[in-house]
Amino acid sequence: MAKSTVRRAPPPLPAESVDAERVLAFVNTLSGRPTPSPVERLVSYDALVTWAREQHLVPVAAAERLLAQGHKHPHQAASVLSRARELREALNGLAAAIDAGRVPSAQVLDTIGGFLAAAYAHGRLVPHEGTLQWVAATDDELDRVLWEIGRAAGRLVLSPRLGRVRACAAGDCGWWFVDDTKNRSRRWCDMKLCGNREKLRRFRAHQKQGA
Repeated sequence: MAKSTVRRAPPPLPAESVDAERVLAFVNTLSGRPTPSPVERLVSYDALVTWAREQHLVPVAAAERLLAQGHKHPHQAASVLSRARELREALNGLAAAIDAGRVPSAQVLDTIGGFLAAAYAHGRLVPHEGTLQWVAATDDELDRVLWEIGRAAGRLVLSPRLGRVRACAAGDCGWWFVDDTKNRSRRWCDMKLCGNREKLRRFRAHQKQGA
């Protein structure tokens, strides 16, 4: 009698890995930073909430309530969007300093620290699967997305994974990633996209030189 094979689900990613992916995905909402025309994904408060929902920072039901609140209070929503971009650029400055082996500026650290303080000031501890979890104190505050990003950023900046943050080597990309290779040799945010595109670019340049 043939033995049935039990497929085991892959182990869940460590919390700090999830935090790193989410925080860098947030920084990467502005694409093409090295180019004259960067592409902005966070064009509105709705776009910010949609991004947070896609990253599982807020549940679907909470995202719908935030969108409704944003439509009722457009000026407050615009302020939240502006501060989200401010946090994003501070995190980008932090990543750039880490990648270059420099000490982050006091302005960058103060900005990030301010958002972290606000995030933890608007949270509470709740039981979660036999442990405790820090969650937003309220679901309907327009700032909730900032608090969720702030908490994830707080965990990342205090973890060893921060030292593995690298910039994509493609000259027109500007995205960040965590280099988990043993010898820290990864160069591209995505080998299938930026990696192959850069290889093709070098190949064509080599052909022109040989022509």
